[in-house]
Amino acid sequence: MPLTYPHVLGFPLALRLMTARRFPLPVVGLVHTWIEITCHRAPHPADPLELMVYAEGLSPHRRGTEVTVVTEARRAGELIWESRSGYLSRHSTNTRRAASTSHDTSTRHTRHAPNASDVADAPDTAGTRTTSSGPTAAVPDVTGTADAPGPSVVAEWRLPADLGRRYGAVSGDRNPIHLYPLTARLLGFPRPIAHGMWTVARCLAEAPTSGAIRRVRADFRAPVPLPATVTYAADATGFRLRGADRVHLTGTTDGPPGPPSAPAPAMDGLP
Repeated sequence: MPLTYPHVLGFPLALRLMTARRFPLPVVGLVHTWIEITCHRAPHPADPLELMVYAEGLSPHRRGTEVTVVTEARRAGELIWESRSGYLSRHSTNTRRAASTSHDTSTRHTRHAPNASDVADAPDTAGTRTTSSGPTAAVPDVTGTADAPGPSVVAEWRLPADLGRRYGAVSGDRNPIHLYPLTARLLGFPRPIAHGMWTVARCLAEAPTSGAIRRVRADFRAPVPLPATVTYAADATGFRLRGADRVHLTGTTDGPPGPPSAPAPAMDGLP
């Protein structure tokens, strides 16, 4: 099972949490800035999972206020998988409207997840929720240069214009910024952008040791406008996704996400 899959299962709960009245930040304009995933025991696709999503707390950010949202997956009461995500509410740092500690961020939502084998055949109930106000996938004003030192390029991917619509149909995240140029422009993006979680999942899937990775930290640096051509780079310390002029995503794992090391060169004509 992909390391990011329980996060997809928990997305409807996360959206319900962030649209609740007690949630301390406005869901419109929330920006997904980072994610950490830890897999304690690898779930089997047929495992019935109990999912819980809750807000862990607020913290000040140079561009506003950030909330940490936690997703937990349990099997027979045992915590086997968890993720922590940062969502930024951008506002003037001279105001205190989002930083008030009087808000209760402990609201929790729980449900039993379907077996992974049932998801493809299940009706898309998540699509009935209002995902248009869901969190965006990256911070538009935090970028890196494509020429910065980093891991070696492993692959080049051409991302089609309908990637956001295709991933949205699978994940239930139909935020308009991912769908069409017109809907993206209404929210300040000239073109639709790829889902941040898709970029993380795609990078992890490229790793030859993806099944052995149990921890990942990813930071969303800049949106990926669609269509696009991006390069995936990786080494023993982490991975990076970049376009022609900026870095879109950086990440680290508990194992080498890059290709296997090349064999040592032959010495004195010996193999």
